[in-house]
Amino acid sequence: MADSQPIVSIIIPHWNGIEVLSECLESLNQSTFDSFEIIVSDNASRDGSQAWIKENHPDIILLENDENYGYAGGCNRGADIAKGDFLLFLNNDTIQDQNWLQPLVDRMKSDDSIAALQPKILNYYNRNIFDYAGGSGGHMDLFCFPFARGRVFLEQEEDTAQYDNSEKCFWASGTTIMVRKDLFRAAGKFDKTFFAHMEEIDLCWRFQAMGFQVWAEPESVVYHKNAVSLPMHSHRKYYLNHRNSLLMLFGNYSITVAFYVGFIRMMLEFVALGYAFVKLDWNHVTGILRSLGWIIFHPITILKKRSRFNQIRKVKDREIMAGMAKTSVVLAYYLGRKKTYLDMVSKAS
Repeated sequence: MADSQPIVSIIIPHWNGIEVLSECLESLNQSTFDSFEIIVSDNASRDGSQAWIKENHPDIILLENDENYGYAGGCNRGADIAKGDFLLFLNNDTIQDQNWLQPLVDRMKSDDSIAALQPKILNYYNRNIFDYAGGSGGHMDLFCFPFARGRVFLEQEEDTAQYDNSEKCFWASGTTIMVRKDLFRAAGKFDKTFFAHMEEIDLCWRFQAMGFQVWAEPESVVYHKNAVSLPMHSHRKYYLNHRNSLLMLFGNYSITVAFYVGFIRMMLEFVALGYAFVKLDWNHVTGILRSLGWIIFHPITILKKRSRFNQIRKVKDREIMAGMAKTSVVLAYYLGRKKTYLDMVSKAS
């Protein structure tokens, strides 16, 4: 654990689930790198988590929030009291390899242009496959549909060391993301409007607009219990995924690109809506409709986001878009039957 001035501040947003958090904290105690502090940002849990942490982990810094601020708000509040130069936002439903921290710290120290970094994230229940939430580095197409090395939509690849190289990516997974504290604050932190899902992609987009890079460091390994906090096919998850993706598109692109790309993206939304309707997937249908309604009725929120983005922007769209897949991964996946990251980038970039 940390001395008075830790190198890394591990910030865990938490809302209920003592048994999940307990395993995460026990795993952290096995870490070989010892210059870190742990901050649990509790989003008003109702299961006695606060008292349990105080009794069983008195060395942990417990931040007791007055309401559920979601992943974004909980992380931001934890960052406000962090002492480390590097902030590591960590899901409570993870466990970590003993040597996971040193490679992340080494990679960050090796290049000042790296603003954000993630480890290799494998599935907790089947540790031979990449986890849904991040794989070995996140990517995105021009229409703001994310995918990752090791995971394209619901297809999760087996880990055969095919993505064990450290490399630049477009976004680092919020499951485990390390950032420089000064750049995190300069970028405006996580956008609390997102609440949960894709706020890390939005943050990484802002880092790149500021002229910095995002990397994956697969020498570090974390295991994740995907969809513990929010079920995969729930209405709320569909809603947040669609809404937040559209919020990024209309909030981060320049106005010309936003209109052009946004028009095509809206067509894809209606295709997805029709597909969900045919499948009688009412959670997906209502999630898409609710997300479209939010975008229509919150123009001021989008305009304010655009203003904040433009205030920190130093890099034009053209350079940022060079790191995106150039055609729709949705069409490549569903029509072209491209199921792996390597298949996808060979056709979509």
